[in-house]
Order: sequence, then C-alpha cells, then structure tokens
Amino acid sequence: MSVHEELTRIQHTLDDLSRSVGRLEQHVGSGGLEMRRVRTDAEHLRESVALLREAAASPGAPKRPDLVTISDDPYDLSLWTDTDDEGLGARDRHAP
Repeated sequence: MSVHEELTRIQHTLDDLSRSVGRLEQHVGSGGLEMRRVRTDAEHLRESVALLREAAASPGAPKRPDLVTISDDPYDLSLWTDTDDEGLGARDRHAP
C-alpha cells in the first residue's frame, strides 16, 4: 500500500473517531476533564496527520527554518548601563 493510501486510510479513521467523540460528548457531556482530553488528543492526531501529509507530498525537499540575520555592528553600550557583570556582581558593590 502506498503512503498516500495509508494517509487516506488514517484520515478516514480519524473522521470516524471524531464522529464517535461527538456522539460520546452528547451522552457524557463535554465539561469533564476526561472528555476535553479525548477531544484535544483527537485534534492533535488530526494535526499530526496533516503534517505527515505535507511531508509526504515533498519528501525530497527538507524544510529549512527562516534565517535570521545578525548584524556585525557593535551593540549600543547604553543597553548595558544598568546590568551586572555575570559572576562579578554590580560594579559599585564588593563581594561579601
């Protein structure tokens, strides 16, 4: 069975699970912690399968995080005026 077929099969199973959870909520109520956890877990499974489907659609293209450019310019010294030197304490006080 192909990956696409397996993902489709899982999707149908999750649809059945969602319907069952909805019916169970009608009988048990949706206010209890247990019911909220079951509903949340079912939603997480649905999100995870969606991520798997995206990854399977383009298996050769790994997703790179967005790059953040950090400037080589020196920091503004006013950022550090009221800070302590780590491990040394404040400049105007002495160690005990």
